[in-house]
Amino acid sequence: MSRSHQRTLGSKCSYKGIGIHTGRQATVSFGPAPVDSGIVFVRVDLPGSPSIPASITHVKQVASGGDYPRRTTLALNDVEINTVEHVLAALVGLGIDNAVVEVDSDEPAEPTDGSCKPFVDILTEAGVVEQDAPVQHLEIVEPVTFDEGEVHLSASPHDGFRVSFTIDYENPTIGAQFASFELTEKTFLEEIAPARTFALKRDVEGLKKKGLIKGGSLENAILVGEDGIVNKGDLRFPDEFVRHKILDLLGDLALLGKPIRGHVYASKSGHASNVKFVERLRDSIREGKVKFGETTSWDISAIEQILPHRYPFLLVDRILELDDRRVVGIKNFTVNEWFFVGHFPGHPIVPAVLIIEAMAQVGGFLLLSRVDEREKKLVYFMGIDDARFRKPVRPGDSVRFELELLKLRRGTCKMRGSAYVRGELVADGELWSQVVEK
Repeated sequence: MSRSHQRTLGSKCSYKGIGIHTGRQATVSFGPAPVDSGIVFVRVDLPGSPSIPASITHVKQVASGGDYPRRTTLALNDVEINTVEHVLAALVGLGIDNAVVEVDSDEPAEPTDGSCKPFVDILTEAGVVEQDAPVQHLEIVEPVTFDEGEVHLSASPHDGFRVSFTIDYENPTIGAQFASFELTEKTFLEEIAPARTFALKRDVEGLKKKGLIKGGSLENAILVGEDGIVNKGDLRFPDEFVRHKILDLLGDLALLGKPIRGHVYASKSGHASNVKFVERLRDSIREGKVKFGETTSWDISAIEQILPHRYPFLLVDRILELDDRRVVGIKNFTVNEWFFVGHFPGHPIVPAVLIIEAMAQVGGFLLLSRVDEREKKLVYFMGIDDARFRKPVRPGDSVRFELELLKLRRGTCKMRGSAYVRGELVADGELWSQVVEK
């Protein structure tokens, strides 16, 4: 699923049905979203239409025997959206990075056949379009593992995106199954999206006593008894059960917010352990086992999606490189800059304070690119240490700013910044900033 540009929907589309656990009628609508906004759920049935980004930060912890079994739940403040995994799998399976998902209940409508293919069909009809911004992958550079009892998940380096899964049920109809796929859009559409959810007949009464599967039926799930499948008709694939587990895992991996480049393997895993593994992957970014992959540069339209500054105070023209600890940006100073009119007329040079401000804005791009709900955040400049201005910057100069994150704690950061013109160092220093709520 390696792509160079972000993608969103070409138009809005909707799906009506019932929630598999609540049994209530619900409509889920999918719509386009700006670059770098990610997938955001909106509860249109509540006052103010509160939104919840599809991020691991906002997952309500699931547990096999707890209040949220067999599903993944997003929660923010007092708002919840349950059973988001099939929606997310459909979106990321089609390579959609940015979308607004409106729901009019606390659980999206479940596709009538228990797979996510009905979602895929309406999304495909709505159209998937490329956006003018690069997509950034999360690259697995060292193995990351998670073990809990018999459950095992791991991610290892791989040139592409492969998902492998092993299940082993005592029920002889399911038994032990293994499947492994190199995930592309075509593979997802043909091999994964049609795989249906399933349940063991012996578990049904227990789930109903917990108030779950009120919308479950033989139409939207495969029911497996001790003597075989209760539903009429054949399986769509001989290994349909493990394929659906891959589908669920894809939906949960979407909570990272960026596509993965690596090989993910799971054994006997469900939503609870999937979520814990996603948390482990997120933490592995700080440890250096997972890194932000190389991408094309961010132009001014993409920069304006991240930074709040506007003319005449937006002092970044392009971001050339970005990972979790380093950023490189460019500012081209032309003779038409507004400050040259009054700053040393007849001998124009760029004010040193604006060089530092441009450096800080490049660093702010790195900070805001790392946070959720960045539209609600600002970066405040807090201090400068050891700043030196070594050569004047003149009209026509293109300044390359390179910043490295030295320290980040509770929203406060320290960066080392350097500015170069034609390879020569013109300014450097250490900058302190803080991410704050607007």
